[in-house]
Amino acid sequence: MSESSLSITVKLFAAYQEAYGVPELSLTFPAGTPVVAVRDRLLAEHPELEQWREVTRFGINLEFVEPETLLQPGDEVVLIPPVSGG
Repeated sequence: MSESSLSITVKLFAAYQEAYGVPELSLTFPAGTPVVAVRDRLLAEHPELEQWREVTRFGINLEFVEPETLLQPGDEVVLIPPVSGG
């Protein structure tokens, strides 16, 4: 792996997990990529998830973060769409 790229783990929940059929993904992005790019990539691969674009929250390593937060090698990313139920 080049120093100009980084590998992350993406934990999938709710609609994202349903779309992919797995609980997590391992992805590689260029260095300097913001976490919002993870969501954008998943939506590009599964357009049926587009309805969740504006309401998905982002987490990195068990902390909520802003969409512009830059990814670091080894980060564990979660995309959290609204969840119903009780």
